[in-house]
Amino acid sequence: MSSTHYMDLLMQNSPWNLILFMAIPVVLAETIAITELLIPLLSERAELTKRVNRVCGVLAGVAFIGIILYLVPAVVLPLASNGEFRTWVDATAIFSYLLAGIPMILLALLNLKLLFKHAEPKKRNVIRISLLAAFLVLSHIAMIFGMVDPSIAGYQPAKHSVEMNHSMPDHSMHDHSHHH
Repeated sequence: MSSTHYMDLLMQNSPWNLILFMAIPVVLAETIAITELLIPLLSERAELTKRVNRVCGVLAGVAFIGIILYLVPAVVLPLASNGEFRTWVDATAIFSYLLAGIPMILLALLNLKLLFKHAEPKKRNVIRISLLAAFLVLSHIAMIFGMVDPSIAGYQPAKHSVEMNHSMPDHSMHDHSHHH
């Protein structure tokens, strides 16, 4: 069984990659979604909930700026330039994950009043909920495709890459006779 680069990334450097690339963004997004649902119910007493919503929205945007700035040069560009995506399944997982960051970054800009600052509150609410919805859809597409075995789309791991991992060159065998 093979896995997508998305899954490999989450499993490497355990548990730190899982925390940075999955747990932090998901916890922030869930907090935003839950507070978004609570605000209408709390009506006048929603000040703290609104503040938590805004702070998490900004933090999620900052987190995704960091994630995108790291993943694009470190993972996406090398995979793309070497044609190493494990079929369209792998590419879909990675690109939908990166695209999910865009609505979060826009949400942060909205919360910082750097985007649509003159829009009336109702319009800002619609935009905020739309951005959150876009994030949820894209991040779930990434998770679903990330968990798919790319071999169902025809991916076949190179046979030599498996053997190479087991035959690391032994540097102690080099001839050191040139030292008199």
